[in-house]
Amino acid sequence: MSKKMSGFTMIEVMVVVAILGILAAMIVPAIVGRDDDARVNVAKSDLRAVASALELFKLDNFNYPTTEQGLEALVKDPGDAPNWSKNGYLKKFPKDPWGRDYVYISPGTAGPFDLVSLGADGVEGGEGPSKDISLADI
Repeated sequence: MSKKMSGFTMIEVMVVVAILGILAAMIVPAIVGRDDDARVNVAKSDLRAVASALELFKLDNFNYPTTEQGLEALVKDPGDAPNWSKNGYLKKFPKDPWGRDYVYISPGTAGPFDLVSLGADGVEGGEGPSKDISLADI
């Protein structure tokens, strides 16, 4: 008696591998290179959150932190804020998605404060992911 062998033929395996290759060729380019876009979106979201914390600081203390106090005044009591919230205004000192400090200047050039991420390259100016991201741009 002969037993019928079961399994995949080499052609069936090659067809499956070819289909997987075609799917990968369509999907991978859409995913690769999107990390810069994600970091820019995170920076924009962070800028909004920090700006909200700055507004709360102003409501409690009647002015924004000075440039010298910086954004650290949102995490630690600067000592001269009479109504500083005992829980702070942010849980931790904010860093941009590239690991650098946000630039905070008070008073700002176009408003009460300037809040900027210098982008991927960490220097003023730039294009694409290296472009500066400011609160005014959001």
